[in-house]
Amino acid sequence: MENNNEKETFNYAYSAKQQKEIMNIRKKYALNDEEDKMERLRRLDRSVTQKGSIVSIVVGIIGALVLGVGMSCALVWSDMLFIPGIIIGIAGIGIVSLAYPLYSRITKKERERLAPEIIRLTDELMK
Repeated sequence: MENNNEKETFNYAYSAKQQKEIMNIRKKYALNDEEDKMERLRRLDRSVTQKGSIVSIVVGIIGALVLGVGMSCALVWSDMLFIPGIIIGIAGIGIVSLAYPLYSRITKKERERLAPEIIRLTDELMK
């Protein structure tokens, strides 16, 4: 006669691929303060240059478009818009040349603004 306390069990082991997927899902919900701080540090570091990059790209594109309008005026309608086309093209070159100084200035200000938080997080993580 069998003992009723002994139960038959079935053990199933997941494959390595499934284990990895399970661990990735678990990481999303696990509260790990060190990992959160590291992720925040990475995000802050990326955000320092992100704002400057976006602004400089937009300014560069606008300048390139203005330069293109000036070139079109000077080359296509040269009989009546040659001089205004040159002036518009020079203005476009000026706008394009502002893109990098804008990037540098915005990035510098963002670094100054975020430096205390980044230093605090790095101090906590290095302990």
